[in-house]
Amino acid sequence: MKYLSLVLLLLALSSAGCSMWHSTTKYAKKSWESTKDYIDPPPSIDTDSYQFESPNQEKLAKLFTPVDGPLTSLSRFVDDQDSLPDVDWLDLLLSRFPWVHRVIVTDEEGTIIVMQPELPVKKIDKPLVFEGVWRDIGLLTVVDYSDLGPELYIGRPYFEDVDFRGIIGVGFDPRTLLSLSPKPDELIIIHPGGGVWSRGADVDKDALLAVPWEEILKDDVQGQVQVGDKFYTWLARYIGDDHYVYATESVDPDADADSWWSF
Repeated sequence: MKYLSLVLLLLALSSAGCSMWHSTTKYAKKSWESTKDYIDPPPSIDTDSYQFESPNQEKLAKLFTPVDGPLTSLSRFVDDQDSLPDVDWLDLLLSRFPWVHRVIVTDEEGTIIVMQPELPVKKIDKPLVFEGVWRDIGLLTVVDYSDLGPELYIGRPYFEDVDFRGIIGVGFDPRTLLSLSPKPDELIIIHPGGGVWSRGADVDKDALLAVPWEEILKDDVQGQVQVGDKFYTWLARYIGDDHYVYATESVDPDADADSWWSF
């Protein structure tokens, strides 16, 4: 009888111990989860945390971002290649950037040793002259204005060991790139001193080119210009040391009145 009582007592203590362990485990787990959330909070995106300062900036951002993103990716892709590109590099470039029209590789004398495609649709209207500083390995740009439209070339020198061996040039029609914008006919790209590129935008190209961009860009990288009776919100982007200006007609000129440049 005493033996039986002892067994029952042990069972009771065992049962209580399990209950206490179970409760302690739940408490420890809950405490750890709270501490973990504090130390390493779960990722989240607050879509309302950033607001554009004006409807003009918001419009331009929505129009140019899908264009500028691929252009920036192409610039980095070309900039990373500092040796003679092989077939795999060429194939990868053309597959990643299908809007690229032409790839040219020259030797140190400027003679073309590789060109893809071999028979391009556009002929080079004038000799491409990439002007650089000795041992400056930054990106360079040249625009060829042919009868079939502009062709923007992004280029860089390549080397063997430390010796200059030639130039890699990647060309595309910037108007094709504009087609990536959700509203291509509302976005323009201004090449200061060169041309204005658009997909049907109603703009006075001569007047936009007459804006003293070189002077403006010494102090500003974005703003608003008035050309005639129209206002344009703009943003400058750089490829190497060369600047190109995205612009669109302003939604509300008064929203950016402090950044007006009137011409």
